Amino acid sequence: MEVKLEQKDAADWSYRGEGAANIVLAYTGSSPSFIGKVMRITKKARNGSSPKRDSNPSVLTEQERLLWRDVEELVASPTKEIAEQIYTQLVMSPLLGSKHVDAGMRVPVKRDFLECVEKNVIKQRPAWRVDVSVVDLERDSVIIMSDHSLFPGGVLKDGPCISVEIKPKCGFLPSSKFIDERNFVKRSATRFQMHQVLKLREQEISELSEYDPLDLFSGSKERIHKAIKDLYTTPQNNFRVFLNGSLILGGLGGGIKRTDAVAGKAFEDILEGIIPAENGLRTTSFIQLVAEAVYCSRVLDGLLEVQKLDNFDIEGAIHAYYNVVCQPCAVCQQLDEARPLHRCSSLHSIHIVESLKIVRDYLIAATAKDCSLMISFRPTKDGAIGSPYNHVYLQSTNQSFNYKVNFIDLDLKPLKKMVDYYELDKKILNCFIQMLEMEHNDGNAKTIDAIETINIKTIKDCKF
Repeated sequence: MEVKLEQKDAADWSYRGEGAANIVLAYTGSSPSFIGKVMRITKKARNGSSPKRDSNPSVLTEQERLLWRDVEELVASPTKEIAEQIYTQLVMSPLLGSKHVDAGMRVPVKRDFLECVEKNVIKQRPAWRVDVSVVDLERDSVIIMSDHSLFPGGVLKDGPCISVEIKPKCGFLPSSKFIDERNFVKRSATRFQMHQVLKLREQEISELSEYDPLDLFSGSKERIHKAIKDLYTTPQNNFRVFLNGSLILGGLGGGIKRTDAVAGKAFEDILEGIIPAENGLRTTSFIQLVAEAVYCSRVLDGLLEVQKLDNFDIEGAIHAYYNVVCQPCAVCQQLDEARPLHRCSSLHSIHIVESLKIVRDYLIAATAKDCSLMISFRPTKDGAIGSPYNHVYLQSTNQSFNYKVNFIDLDLKPLKKMVDYYELDKKILNCFIQMLEMEHNDGNAKTIDAIETINIKTIKDCKF
């Protein structure tokens, strides 16, 4: 694909959504080279600057080059786009399976293309995203990859395609011995549920999600079904549905609060051409279809194993981070003077190679906790055989579907993010524990031991 995108090409790309680091655009033009493709454009902080190029050809810092020293192509990457592509291809793909990972390809762009795109999409972007980030106009390339909300070959080549995008989040409870005794609630409540409480207090959300990641990763057909139903009920930015590449449920970038009666009715009507069930039963059948594919594919088993590379928790990994960057440990300096020999002190006497492994594994796990899962379905034609795709059977409508599963948003996490992860962890825990103490003081828990049996009802009853 030897082409350089310029201003006249910007009109052919429409806003699909965005995360913290990138804006995603879908191709709407007629060029065979780009049909069925999406584009990832790098963002930067508003009023921020792009990383300055120095005499070293690598985009990575000195410590990051040490961290990823075994991946020579990544260490030598001259731009963020190349580094992201190589990280996906050489680090994440072997861990998650090449069948489910698309590293994409880099395509050069002119500055006027990026400027025009920014103007075109600003009205579609969530206001809070616009307030904090802009398109990085200093970039000279973008990543082009397959639109995994479609099957290869275009929109309607082999019938309608319905796809669901899920952000699974962290699927296990940590058991690291480096978790402070005051933070033992981590062993009872998921990170997702605790973060929901902070988001509610800071008014990022108006109600708590009913979703529990432990259900989705459980391996139980019943619990997986519950997880998909809960995601449908309170999608936020964790659940979106596309029909032939167009969004039909969920939000662009910012997500939606709850699937109300109006949105539910509209979704039920759209499903009529795909799931031939009676009115009122199509959404139920769709949820069953997604749950069946998640259960049968077992793809989340592999994702969970990668997430569990974080076996020190951030409370342990942050000490290894300060070893790697050769700085005095700011965490140790903040600890109570009465506890100088705390449980993490031993981490500052380990070999640098071990510190590097701890931090590297933590950052890989962070990618796995933040990624999204895209599952695409297409009804099979009568008598169709020999398809390269997996099949799932929907008993309620006596239908068979081809389906494919892909991981997306497998971003390389900067080393400096370790400090942010630690500070956010503290903030989430402080907020959650305050909520529990308020509930206890209000008489909603008989003893503080009730904290050890956290459930979603306890969390949903919180007050601020």
